[in-house]
Amino acid sequence: MRLRSQLKIEGSQATSRQTAELLRSVISQTRVPYTNQAGALIDGVRAVGEQLIAANPVELAVGNIVRRVLHIIREEDLSLATAAIAGLGLSSVSDDEDDAERDNHPVLSAAVVAAAARSTLRPPSLQTLLEDVPDSGAVPHTSSSGGDSEGKSKSADKSSRSRKLKHDVIEALNELIQDITTCHELIAEQAVEHIHQNEVILTLGSSRTVLEFLCAAKEKKRSFRVFVAEGAPRYQGHLLAKDLVTRGLQTTLITDSAVFAMISRVNMVIVGAHAVMANGGVIAPVGLNMVALAAQRHAVPFVVLAGSHKLCPLYPHNPEVLLNELRSPSELLDFGDFSDCMDFGTGTASPLLHVVNPTFDYVPPKLVSLFITDTGGHNPSYVYRLIADYYSADDLVVQRRPPTAS
Repeated sequence: MRLRSQLKIEGSQATSRQTAELLRSVISQTRVPYTNQAGALIDGVRAVGEQLIAANPVELAVGNIVRRVLHIIREEDLSLATAAIAGLGLSSVSDDEDDAERDNHPVLSAAVVAAAARSTLRPPSLQTLLEDVPDSGAVPHTSSSGGDSEGKSKSADKSSRSRKLKHDVIEALNELIQDITTCHELIAEQAVEHIHQNEVILTLGSSRTVLEFLCAAKEKKRSFRVFVAEGAPRYQGHLLAKDLVTRGLQTTLITDSAVFAMISRVNMVIVGAHAVMANGGVIAPVGLNMVALAAQRHAVPFVVLAGSHKLCPLYPHNPEVLLNELRSPSELLDFGDFSDCMDFGTGTASPLLHVVNPTFDYVPPKLVSLFITDTGGHNPSYVYRLIADYYSADDLVVQRRPPTAS
């Protein structure tokens, strides 16, 4: 019941945060064996992740968070393995002490050991030196005491190591949840670099990220005007226009069909996104592809605001990607108007009028000028590099494993 109620939450940010919090709870409640701890956590996250993705396949942020959690587990497991190998390599102990030391370390898979070995032999990059500050608690310390005290300390150390992977994963998940919560603020901080005095900005529909971005520029004493396309048939642009006026911004509300007529007066198009695909394409509210084509025709920059939780490692042609969904025809016609168009003479009551109400558009990367994320501004061609930092290749497809034969 709780899971079903969470999936009713609209918006990629809220859905991402709720998904991460649910998976954090799953990890904290998973009983981890001493050996193959990462495998136990991965299996638990996969089992829940499959249900989450199947329950709401259109909300790609759910799958993004599931894959990022799987990536976090693999990275933390690799980090512990690297620290263990580095500690064993630096310590000079006798053969008997080596045997006792190996008994205290979890049994690592060959793949993890090989990856950890490559990590220790590979020279550190500048980014690694800046970001991966060594933690004194991550490197195992050898005890110099002897006798019973050494045995007790090793027993306690064995118990603590069996819990360290889960602890590190939960800490990383806490950071992920914090990043999701504050992504609007980090994106808004960059507004003053992109919006200048006396410009005209065009947007479509309603996006909290766009709202905070524009208001942040206003707070920095930028004077500009905003054209808001109403975003029929849901007319989310009406809500955005009202919020912008409330916050003191000069706002002009236009119909969607007026975008081409007004685009020549626009200096920049700033919009939100439902998801950003691995090729740099954007799944966005319906109508934005029309806006992007108008912007390209008049050489107007088309800027997309998206938090890192919206970066999807899949491509639009992947079979597991559901690019669109059809909303209720009632948003276009009321039931009375629709029933008048039914053909009851044939006895089959087949409609003569079909109503198609798609939710999303796909904007190809060639129409996007710039992505602004919580990590900065990036060209569409750089999206795949960002995705490589957030996802593991083994987790690009989260699907249930076939049952093994008994």
